[in-house]
Amino acid sequence: MSTASPHTGNRADQMPQDILQLIAVIEELPSEYRQRVQPALDRVKESTERRRRILGLVQDALGQLRLDMKYLVFDLEATRRERDAYRRQVEDV
Repeated sequence: MSTASPHTGNRADQMPQDILQLIAVIEELPSEYRQRVQPALDRVKESTERRRRILGLVQDALGQLRLDMKYLVFDLEATRRERDAYRRQVEDV
């Protein structure tokens, strides 16, 4: 599995629009209010980014699982064909 994820990009692309709007509104607040709200906003941003990263990892893992399942089904079908061919050979002897 590659280390580059299709879910990576700049942070603004990953941040939901409502969070970006909230950030813009808070940035317009007077300094004293902004300083009081900033720690909570930072926690919201961090948790949002963490959820996005986790979601990307889960999506990547599911994609890999789907691919692995396809290989397993292919291998199972090939094994069954080989078994059936062997049985026919044994029965013909």
